[in-house]
Amino acid sequence: MNEISNSLVAADIAHSMHPYTNMRAHEEQGPMVIARGEGIRVFDDKGKEYIEGMAGLWSVAVGFSESRLKDAAMKQMELLPYYHTFAHKAHEPSIRLAEKLAEMTPGDLNHCFFTNSGSEANDTVVKMVWFMNNALGRPNKKKFLARNKGYHGITIASGSLTGLPANHGDFDLPAIPVTHLTTPHHWRFANEGEDEAAFCARLLKELEDTIEAEGADNIAAFIGEPVMGAGGVMVPPAGYWEGVSEICRKNDILVVADEVICGFGRCGTTFACEKYGFQPDILVLSKQISSSYMPLAAIMVSDAVYNAIADNTAKLGTFGHGFTGSGHPVATAVGLENLAIIEEKGLVANAAALEETFQQGLRKAFADHPLVGEVRGTGLIAGIELVAAKTVGSAFDPKKKVGAKCADIAAEEGLISRAVGDTMALCPPLIVTEDDIAEIITRMGRALDRTLEWCKAEGLV
Repeated sequence: MNEISNSLVAADIAHSMHPYTNMRAHEEQGPMVIARGEGIRVFDDKGKEYIEGMAGLWSVAVGFSESRLKDAAMKQMELLPYYHTFAHKAHEPSIRLAEKLAEMTPGDLNHCFFTNSGSEANDTVVKMVWFMNNALGRPNKKKFLARNKGYHGITIASGSLTGLPANHGDFDLPAIPVTHLTTPHHWRFANEGEDEAAFCARLLKELEDTIEAEGADNIAAFIGEPVMGAGGVMVPPAGYWEGVSEICRKNDILVVADEVICGFGRCGTTFACEKYGFQPDILVLSKQISSSYMPLAAIMVSDAVYNAIADNTAKLGTFGHGFTGSGHPVATAVGLENLAIIEEKGLVANAAALEETFQQGLRKAFADHPLVGEVRGTGLIAGIELVAAKTVGSAFDPKKKVGAKCADIAAEEGLISRAVGDTMALCPPLIVTEDDIAEIITRMGRALDRTLEWCKAEGLV
């Protein structure tokens, strides 16, 4: 076993380029090689057990090693392992999944375009919106509004929409017309003495002022995650999304809800736009659509958006966009079965039922911890922000990588989390139980205590 493990590590260091990784550091420390998964747990190649507190990458709703998804994939592999959806071709799994998504999603989001990832989906959204506005005789209506710390992917277009410096630096991004607005996170970005209602009003005023300054005729869409994930798990202030939606409607600006992380129950409702009381024109879905057992994403568009695009395809003779794997039969078959499991096991209801246990449990355990500035979240997604002192402005020097250290220690304690800067993100599979949550909190507590001792030894607190 050790010989195999050593061989894998050496081969990985020699040949694999890892996303979101310091490659030179990786050459020194090598990978954590995950060998198998079971329920909410994964095991490395040495047999060590971890609670997967991030559901992989915010995505494994039904847990690991779900036999029904394996069986669905094998059945489809035997029947039709691959076929495309170009030029009037179709197959049953993609048809049925598109039909199911139209049934599940709110409002008139009746039309579905499949991609392989959320990044590809948001890249496609940009092209769709540009295509639509050209068709409608609005060639200047091309700019997007997004938010600082928002995450929408890493292609040239979707990476431009993302509002994180690491995704822009030395990539020459943004490369499309986009304006990034204030992050809707009261604890970190409110002015001194500004309550949540005043903070929300200021952000909505910023949106109105930006539209007035740049011209509604130049702005195509506002894109945002209902709850921001990869930027640090940030929940919007009350009334934010209703206000954004109203302002955009008034100015003929599309609202794009990026629910790559939020969709299919993560926030305690099937879709987070339902929780926050707004109806998007375009809804972007991935991750929990297939529990990431297969690469899959979907763009749901309203009747009005579809009709404008469809009319232009009639004029031009085609929609000149698509991917070899768009609506892949195995991926869509797995997606259908995954959604059936979510419904049959009541996993959206489970997320809602356990929201208080998870959120209040984390707050009760860690709100007074010397290293914790804020515990935040909703449903079964949470962030624990680490600070040098119990004040908003006392963030650690990013170069000290306190969050990364805490994530490493948490892994030693048998909990996989994700350090988003110095915010420790948690997003367990939707099959999690009360006992599982208690164990997650226990392991995170040990990690925080050990991280505090490390910070003291390093002179950081």
